[in-house]
Amino acid sequence: MNIQEFALLLMSVATSVGGQFFLKTGALKLGRVHIENVVSHILSILITPELLLGLGCYGLGALAYIMLLTRVNLSIAGPSISLVYVFSVLLGYFIFREAIPVTRLIGLSFIVCGVILVIWQK
Repeated sequence: MNIQEFALLLMSVATSVGGQFFLKTGALKLGRVHIENVVSHILSILITPELLLGLGCYGLGALAYIMLLTRVNLSIAGPSISLVYVFSVLLGYFIFREAIPVTRLIGLSFIVCGVILVIWQK
């Protein structure tokens, strides 16, 4: 993976993580969904700026990923995009004050090691 391909990967990961941030922020504004308020929540999604921004970020991430797929094999791009999971956990920890149990840290380290092995070129 060359520097341009790596930049596309990072762009896709960053915009997807940004999308998760805005979706979580918007979801917190909506509150919990119950059977009584499901219809109003679905309608609220259409007018909540954070949720629309989150969906837009996901769209940009998908575009970057498509451009990456024109340059690298799916067997490299697919597993590499799993870095979104790592950064999402870090986002949850630093922004939303979510706990990270040791088992989750171990899992994240496996993801990072796996991505390194997938993109490693001799």
